[in-house]
Order: sequence, then C-alpha cells, then structure tokens
Amino acid sequence: MKGISDEPQYSIGLLEGGTALGDVIDNHIFEQTQAEKSAFFVADLGVIMRQHVRWRTHMGHIRPYYAVRCNSSPAVIEVLSALGTGFVCTNKSELDMVQGHGVPSEDVIYSGFCKQLSHIKYAAKNGVDLLVCDNEAELRKIARCHSSAKLLIQVSTDMTGQGEAMSMTFGCSLKDCRHLLESAKELGVQVVGVRFRIPSSCKDDQVYVHAISDARCVFDMAEDIGFSMKILDLGGGFSGSETQLKQVNSVVMSMVDLYFPPSSGISIIAEPGSYFVSSAFTLAVNIISKGVVARDHQDQMHREPSLNDEPEMQYYMNEGVYGSFACKLTETVVPVPSVHKNTGLEDPLFSSSLWGPSGDDMDKVVEQCLLPELSVGDWLTFANAGAYSLGQPISTSTDMATPPIHYIISSGDWLDMQDTGVTQEITFKNFSLVPYFLNSCQSEAAISVPA
Repeated sequence: MKGISDEPQYSIGLLEGGTALGDVIDNHIFEQTQAEKSAFFVADLGVIMRQHVRWRTHMGHIRPYYAVRCNSSPAVIEVLSALGTGFVCTNKSELDMVQGHGVPSEDVIYSGFCKQLSHIKYAAKNGVDLLVCDNEAELRKIARCHSSAKLLIQVSTDMTGQGEAMSMTFGCSLKDCRHLLESAKELGVQVVGVRFRIPSSCKDDQVYVHAISDARCVFDMAEDIGFSMKILDLGGGFSGSETQLKQVNSVVMSMVDLYFPPSSGISIIAEPGSYFVSSAFTLAVNIISKGVVARDHQDQMHREPSLNDEPEMQYYMNEGVYGSFACKLTETVVPVPSVHKNTGLEDPLFSSSLWGPSGDDMDKVVEQCLLPELSVGDWLTFANAGAYSLGQPISTSTDMATPPIHYIISSGDWLDMQDTGVTQEITFKNFSLVPYFLNSCQSEAAISVPA
C-alpha cells in the first residue's frame, strides 16, 4: 500500500516491438513449466483504459463509481483513480485500500447489505459520508455511528417476467420508501439520492423505464418530507460490451431527460465493476490430475445411458471455485478455455469436465465442453477472468493462495493513456514501468478449441 515504502512494490511490463498478450502468456507458462507450474494471471491495463474511453464516449453524462469487490488488485485501483473514477466499497478493508491509494473520501460510496458498526465508525472517522441504505435497521445503525452520513436509498426494481434468476429483488420497495424517509428525518440523517440496480442480463428496456419512474417518485416523496436529493445512482449490471452501453444510454438518457432534466441539477452516477476488468485479465491454470468416466455410468437424470458413448474426461486444475473461479458460486457460467499446446484439426475431441483441486462436489468449474485429450502438466487459459476472481480463497483446505498477477501495457496504450491526461507521475505510484523481455525459449502457442 502507498506510504509503506517510497520504492514501487510492483512492476508493469511495457510491451514493445509487436509483443502481444499471447507472447506474455507463452513466456510465463514456459517459466512455470520449468518451476512449480503454478496458476497465474496476466492483466492488460490497456484494456481498462480503453473501457474507460468507451464509457466516456457512450455514457459521458454518467460518472462511473467502480465496484471494488469485483477486483481489488492494486493496479486496477490506481489506473481507475487516475482516470477520475469514483469507488464503491462494501467493507473496511476496501475503504482502507482505496484511501491508501489516495482516493479522496468524497469519491467513495460505502455500500454493503449489512454493515458492521465498526466499519460504519471507520467510514465516519475517515470522511466517507456517502452510504447506501435500504431498511430501518441499517438506518438506525448509521444514525448512531455516523452523524454526518448522506444516504442513497436503495430502491428495489421490479424484475417480474425476467426469469427466475432475476426475480429476486434487493432494496426497499416503493411502498416502504416513505416510511424509511420519514424515519431518516426523525433520526436527523440526511438523504441525498436514490440507487437502483438492473442486471446486465436484462434485455427488457421497460425495466429501466419503470426503475427511473420509481426513482422520480422517491425524489418527490423526499421533497415532501423536506429532503433535497441530488444523486441518481443507476447501480451496476454493465456487461462490458459496447453494444450494451449504447442500449443503456439510449434508454436511460431519454428517461433521465424526462424525469431529471439538466435544470434539476441531479448528478447521474453508476457502479460498473466487471465492465472495466473482466476482459483485462487472463488466467492460466495447469492440469494436475485426470480421470475417465464411462458415459453410461452418468446420472440418468441428465443423460440417457449408452454403451456406445465415448468416455467422459475429467480434468483437475490447480484453481477452482474456492479460489480464482469463485464467480462460479454465483451461478456465473465459466467459458470454455483455450488449450495451450499444439493440436491438429483432425485430433478427436472428447466430452470433458473441468474441476478444481479440492475434491469437493461443488468444485466443478466447467460442466461440459469438448476438448482434445489432455495430459497432466498441460495448460489451459481462461479469457475474461478479471471479475470476482482475485479475492482471498474461500477455503484454506487446499492450501491455495491467490495466483500472482503479471501486469502489462502496450507502448501504444501507454501513449493513449497519456493522451487522456494520465502520466506516470499521476498514477502507478506503487509501480515501476519496465520494458518486457521474452525468454529466448518459449512454450508452444495457445490453440483455441471451440466448445
């Protein structure tokens, strides 16, 4: 963290002379093949910068507040801070982390469904005044521990008809908002805005229409009670694609202009997380064991048995759902990886499943995919691995630690980043920017195998 040492604690490889991400992955796989064959991440910071430029292009009227719980690696925090992003924290350690990187307290939102009293006191002590609240119990804790708090009321969004996965609602219902606002008034807690959230998987534009309309109702209630609210928070749910940004912008901004015109002075913010980091990180894992299961022994609830079926291959990796694939526990679908070895077009593909090292039935990373036959010691690479993959391991029973991250940025992206106003003097205080050199001998090139 900043302040521990005047010397940079991390290095960022500057890619020059046509060196690409694949070359870097090959390089580190070669190094690990000669060593312990440990899993690792490669993080391309240029991707984060380009995602910022896309946001500014399509969502220029909406200030992003990065959801730290999505990926709290130091370089991500420093780059986004330098680009002018705010931050959303869910606990004391995240608050301490972003402020340790020099993020001003006014650029931080303290979220979290159930906040510990000690964490609320920590936020108050460190000047983090903007908090999210959606029920009276949280309101009373905040009133007791944080006299200068400014609240964003989390309002639930009606997701009826959007499927079972999105039927759950979070936040205060519209009919309960008045009571919560009246309680805040009685307790002397200031309310400054409304927050809602729509999942990135939602395809119905009318959900945004209803959410913004509901937010307008809450603003009107608050005004009747005596609050002057100035913030509309669209929450998270941004997938990372430019197409979705355009869609959200076209729907949201027309509704915002209707209900919250510029003359109202309302600030519009949002909380993208995976949008910034998912595609910036690639995870490389090693096959540590394998097994073969006869297809006719499979669960008959899922597959009709047949003695003529090919066997199913089971591969065990040195990372699983209790580590870098923790996103799997939230029912996120992990994409099929690339196989890092030479394979021929005529090589047979086998039905395969991919497992973590714990031996737990829950530790299944990929349910089923088609892969060539792999051997112990082979490597797989997972793209789009930057979201919810870099926290502390959920279980220590497998003696795992978070894999190391190798940061890179191309010389072209570095120059483009400087064009945005970011220089090494502004950011990368904990990092040194050094030329990246490839080993003279490298492993074979990665081959993508389709599902």
